[in-house]
Amino acid sequence: MRVVLAEDLFLLRDGLVRMLEAFDFEIAAAVETGPELTRALAELAPDVAVVDVRLPPSHTDEGLQCALEARRARPGLPVLVLSQHVEQLYARELLADGVGGVGYLLKDRVFDAEQFIDSVRRVAAGGTAMDPQVIQQLLARRQADDRPLGRLTPRELEVLELMAQGRSNAAIAGQLVVTERAIAKHTSNIFAKLGLDVSDDDNRRVLAVLAYLDQGR
Repeated sequence: MRVVLAEDLFLLRDGLVRMLEAFDFEIAAAVETGPELTRALAELAPDVAVVDVRLPPSHTDEGLQCALEARRARPGLPVLVLSQHVEQLYARELLADGVGGVGYLLKDRVFDAEQFIDSVRRVAAGGTAMDPQVIQQLLARRQADDRPLGRLTPRELEVLELMAQGRSNAAIAGQLVVTERAIAKHTSNIFAKLGLDVSDDDNRRVLAVLAYLDQGR
């Protein structure tokens, strides 16, 4: 699996390269600036991009904007974003098209190598890997912007947050200590209240939820 990595801090970039290579990823490129990232994504067509939000020369949201530009040029390009905080506007734009794998992890909440590698693999396979704090902020913004989420019960909101993290019904049932049948009922109610068609594909279901969340901005 070929990875383009963008991180401006040498020690962190080198550590990520070594970690990914230890788990049999091929590093197609490891870059430190926005322009380098744009070129690498355009020329190398990686299986997944792992991108820091803040890159030179602007040190603002350059990495995330490069990722958005690359996904416009190549719809469905899997992108896993790493950040110190949640850039709500761009995070919602990244998630809005519902095509291809996406992830958004907060650096200080990645606690071990297996957690990170699992997230990279999930995104590369077309799934999602979302930090719960990112989901909570997007949900809170969505609730403030529009009313449909206000129709959900507290339990349905809890299920929706776990769905948006990429969890299956079985995993949600295990975490909430209820039956899988109960989660299936909650899921059906959520999609009905939000006006979304139910899909048997977990990843498509999660992406549909995230796309819906983006509609209110």
